[in-house]
Amino acid sequence: MILEIADIRINPGENAAFEEALQRALATVASQAQGMQGWKVNKGIESPERYILQIFWATLQDHTVGFRQGPLFAQWRAIIGPFFAQPPVVEHFDLVAKSA
Repeated sequence: MILEIADIRINPGENAAFEEALQRALATVASQAQGMQGWKVNKGIESPERYILQIFWATLQDHTVGFRQGPLFAQWRAIIGPFFAQPPVVEHFDLVAKSA
C-alpha cells in the first residue's frame, strides 16, 4: 500500500466551503479511482487554512498514472482547485511499520 500525503493551503475564510467540496470530491470522484483504498483529512489547529489529506493507494501507479493522467483528475481539480492558495505539496510513502 502507498500513502499519498497532500499538504493543502486554502484561501482564508473558505474553510466551510472547502470542506464541503473536498468531501464531495472524495466521495464522488476520487473514490471511483482504481486502487483507491481510503482517505483521511486533518485540519490545522495553529494554521486553520492548512489541511493534510492522506490517501491510501494499492500502487503508486494507481495514483500517478491511473488517477493523475486520467479523466477523474480534471473533475477532482474542478471541485477543489478553486480553493487553493497555492499548489498542494504531494509526496508518496511506503509503509515501514504499524501498530496492531
